[in-house]
Amino acid sequence: MIKYASFIFFCFYIAQGFGQKSLVAIESLSTEFEFEIRYATPQNFMGETLYPCAKCVLQPEVAKALTLANDYFCEKGYKIKIYDCYRPLDIQKMMWKKVPNAAYVANPYGKGSIHNRGAAVDITLVTLEGCYVEMGSDYDFFGKDAHIDNYNFSEEILNNRKLLIEGMKQFGFQTIRTEWWHFSYQKNFLYPILNEPLPCD
Repeated sequence: MIKYASFIFFCFYIAQGFGQKSLVAIESLSTEFEFEIRYATPQNFMGETLYPCAKCVLQPEVAKALTLANDYFCEKGYKIKIYDCYRPLDIQKMMWKKVPNAAYVANPYGKGSIHNRGAAVDITLVTLEGCYVEMGSDYDFFGKDAHIDNYNFSEEILNNRKLLIEGMKQFGFQTIRTEWWHFSYQKNFLYPILNEPLPCD
């Protein structure tokens, strides 16, 4: 019983160390990423600007893994384009109010989204010159065309998705069935849900 209590305290102690203050801006690790932070614009499924700035911040371990993944893709002639990273819980609640469907929007009143922990990213690939790579649907498309188990696409699209998914898995990221662009870091259970605003300074 004492060992179990000590283990719980240890996990709590570790989690407390992974708060918003420890989140790092991905561009501080590498300038090789491309960015289109959709929620910092009205061009998203909400139809309104949700973020005060186009910032990608993540848990340090996650940011490092994403940088290594990007190095891998760069060697193959591509680079990662980032749509979303850390997302405050209040923004998650706004999304849930509009689309209360856990297949596409994580329930903020349950376990929340891994984005709320700074341990998930929404991404795609572009060429090193920044050219579009076809993935079969737009980002945040709510439907079967976004599902990774939907193989009713051209060989080109299927190969592009395979490259993205298999590359990310090599660096500790996991997929979800309904969104080809979403990747959660494997150790996300260690990080607490956060609601601090994005650091825009």
